[in-house]
Amino acid sequence: MPYITIYLAAISLLAIILTVYDKRAAKKKKWRVRESTLLLIAALGGSVVMLLTMQIIRHKTKHAKFMVGIPVIIAFQIALAVIVWRWLL
Repeated sequence: MPYITIYLAAISLLAIILTVYDKRAAKKKKWRVRESTLLLIAALGGSVVMLLTMQIIRHKTKHAKFMVGIPVIIAFQIALAVIVWRWLL
């Protein structure tokens, strides 16, 4: 169980770093993080923190791919967690 906590903390930190970096890069017209990379990090467990970070710094909040896609990823992750939890009991 502690490995899962460490993993989620690490992937969440990466999600925050990439989201903030992409916002700054957009303002400075520099190299950007691919949208597919951001969505992959969300799918790998950083979805909740990425969505919160995007809302706080107002980044990609007008992109349906993120404002609909990430909540869908979160719902899928919750459903998967419930299935795994019930399976382990």
